[in-house]
Amino acid sequence: MNQLGFIENDALNNINEKIKEYVEDLLDLFPNSFINEEQEFIAEPRTNLYFLLSNCNSLLDIKCKILEWFSRDACKTQPFRSRMENEEYQDNIREKINEFLGTDFTREEMTDIYSKLGNNINHKLCIEFIESDYNMKLLEGE
Repeated sequence: MNQLGFIENDALNNINEKIKEYVEDLLDLFPNSFINEEQEFIAEPRTNLYFLLSNCNSLLDIKCKILEWFSRDACKTQPFRSRMENEEYQDNIREKINEFLGTDFTREEMTDIYSKLGNNINHKLCIEFIESDYNMKLLEGE
């Protein structure tokens, strides 16, 4: 269980059984994370980094959401006043993404991922990218 130690309104009980184990892994990985009553996985409350769980039915869906919705925070976002705090935050998010996905994306690679896949701009390509074992060449020229 995460440091907050709660899931609002027992929201985990309402999560699709197929993904519950992966959601629990995410809750452990992001120490301040929780699931709210709208079934949003709130990874980082300070910056409102989240994605919707209610339309996730598989690990692939979760991986897509992580790349599509977390990639910006892993390379570009600047929610804090100092450059150092922003870079530490970005590095921390990228480390957690890499740990969950079993990858080792650099800041530059994450910037490419955000540019090509962020904000669900090309979901089909996101699926292809994941299914290719994260072949960065798929993102070239897109």
